[in-house]
Amino acid sequence: MELIELRDIRKTYFLGEVAVPVLKGVSLRVARGELLALMGASGSGKSTLMNLLGCLDRPTAGEYWLDGREISGLSAKERARLRNRTIGFVFQSFNLLPRTSALENVLMPLCYTREPLSEQVKRRRAVELLERVGLADRIDHQQSQLSGGEQQRVAIARALVNRPSILLADEPTGNLDSQTSQEILQMFQRLNVEEGITILLVTHDPGVAASAQRTIRMKDGLLAGIGEVQPAGTP
Repeated sequence: MELIELRDIRKTYFLGEVAVPVLKGVSLRVARGELLALMGASGSGKSTLMNLLGCLDRPTAGEYWLDGREISGLSAKERARLRNRTIGFVFQSFNLLPRTSALENVLMPLCYTREPLSEQVKRRRAVELLERVGLADRIDHQQSQLSGGEQQRVAIARALVNRPSILLADEPTGNLDSQTSQEILQMFQRLNVEEGITILLVTHDPGVAASAQRTIRMKDGLLAGIGEVQPAGTP
């Protein structure tokens, strides 16, 4: 069943009176539970497309269907509520809060949830996720006490704490060495297989894209190629 459907999505920015088209008619379907890679050179439009998929922005034209609902016309406040409930983000730069423990970083999104949770339930959920990503012994460590790979694991746990159905990862291994990158990619594969989370990896690295079931390539604001769906990788 399709979780995401884009129909002729266009995005144009304006520099003064000059129109700059970035997305020029993107149509795409993403199945529920798919692990997908989005590739493209700088300026291809992949980051803009990720922002639209993540409800950080909305298209100039076209339709964005998410879980059976057309959401392209939502207000900024409505998009924020949808993001908090449905979408998790992982970034290249980790974006952890400094001088704050791993546990506090993971708990942070729960401060904005509308789900009525006790402090005990919030803490238990955050601890379970940190254990899930292999950081049971790093719960009280601050950002400066964690390696790059450990920081990214905290960021993944934080992205999952609201139990999203979609995880968007923007160059998630860009600041990591090759061995740690492979460990993070294997973690994404396990989350996809075991939890059924739909994951989109935005990357320029063919090695990262190879961990996905399907690769979408972008060029000049258009889809330049859509790969066939491959069986889920073995964690």
